Amino acid sequence: MIHATEVLDSSVYDAGGNYVGRVRELCLVPAEAPNRIARVIIARGKYQPLVARYDQITSFAPGTVRLNAHELQLEPYQPDEGWLTVRKDLLDQQIIDLDGRKVVRVNDVDFLEQPGDGRMELRIAQVDVGLVGALRRLLKGVVGPTWMRVLQKRLPTRVIPWELVDVIEPNPLRRVKLKLPESKLGQLHPADIADIIEELPPAERDAVIESLDDTTAAETLEEVKDDIQKRILEELDRERVADILEHMHPDEAADALADLSAETASEVLRDMNRKEAREVEELLQFEENTAGGLMTPEFFAAVETTTAGQALEALRASETSLDSLDTIYLINEENALTGAVPLGRMLRGAAERPLGELRAQPLVFVDTQTPERQVVDLFDKYNLRSLPVVDAEQKLVGIITVDDVVSRLWQRQK
Repeated sequence: MIHATEVLDSSVYDAGGNYVGRVRELCLVPAEAPNRIARVIIARGKYQPLVARYDQITSFAPGTVRLNAHELQLEPYQPDEGWLTVRKDLLDQQIIDLDGRKVVRVNDVDFLEQPGDGRMELRIAQVDVGLVGALRRLLKGVVGPTWMRVLQKRLPTRVIPWELVDVIEPNPLRRVKLKLPESKLGQLHPADIADIIEELPPAERDAVIESLDDTTAAETLEEVKDDIQKRILEELDRERVADILEHMHPDEAADALADLSAETASEVLRDMNRKEAREVEELLQFEENTAGGLMTPEFFAAVETTTAGQALEALRASETSLDSLDTIYLINEENALTGAVPLGRMLRGAAERPLGELRAQPLVFVDTQTPERQVVDLFDKYNLRSLPVVDAEQKLVGIITVDDVVSRLWQRQK
């Protein structure tokens, strides 16, 4: 194992043993290989820096790098945004530890040496985010590499394998050039991603959201604090905001839009799919602290004469989210609420049995204007997991889930 701090600023000698300069930067080209040091930038005083390719390097050692090419065979350095640099982009930068589900700062980068045909490649093995890496940099030039290696054996190490690292790149155009359009963060639960985002400064929060697909971005933004959610949505492109809100639960999308300026909300609604936009617009008509402001229009309902078997088939064919589905609501021909059947009772009932015979008692419901406090009391009193909401004509217009109530109470406490 060799460390970035041992290679950076090392003296470089060409195939003839001539001094060329010092290592200014180590560069990966992710489009070619995600962990290989593909270019070494060599500074040489007032002259234009040179670049050595990975196949022009014979050996790396603390303080010394040797080439298998002569100085005249090296190319002049030209900046390339498709290169990920160790000193500039990694050292002292914040990265995401996917295993620890948190943001950490890089103190050093550790490489494994991989010999080839007349060359020596460096491959990133891990990043050092602990005390050892910090001391290695602090004591560089004061304590020799040999003594430093003896010292670090006595200290606890804290490293993250490179495959469990997600690099934060605020510039979306550069992220594409680096071939980093798909974030590894998508492997985590949205709640964990939300925690990570809340640790980051604004520019990097936006970068993380931009790197996620619409569904994951929507689920993540539903989990972040309201003030941070608002800032992120205000910074994003309006079309991107519309795409994300289309993938949110309607009640969450309505809450998000309600926090934005009227002009911004209007622009976003125009860019949204008409079906989703209409659902959100209807929810925006209700006061935030009422049942209407808490409810979602996504629910599963069936008429009383529907059999358990028919309801199950309809449920399989529907787009209703199964994550929080625990009740089948009963309606009549005028869509008025007439009852509720617990999902477990329907599944245990005979397939030919009408849902009307499986209804639970009592039927607990609220109207759209019911105060939030009363809604919370009903959830507590009846141990509910969901609560139907009706309009002035007793028609079923939405449901409130226990998740909605817990989320609202949590936001109130912050």
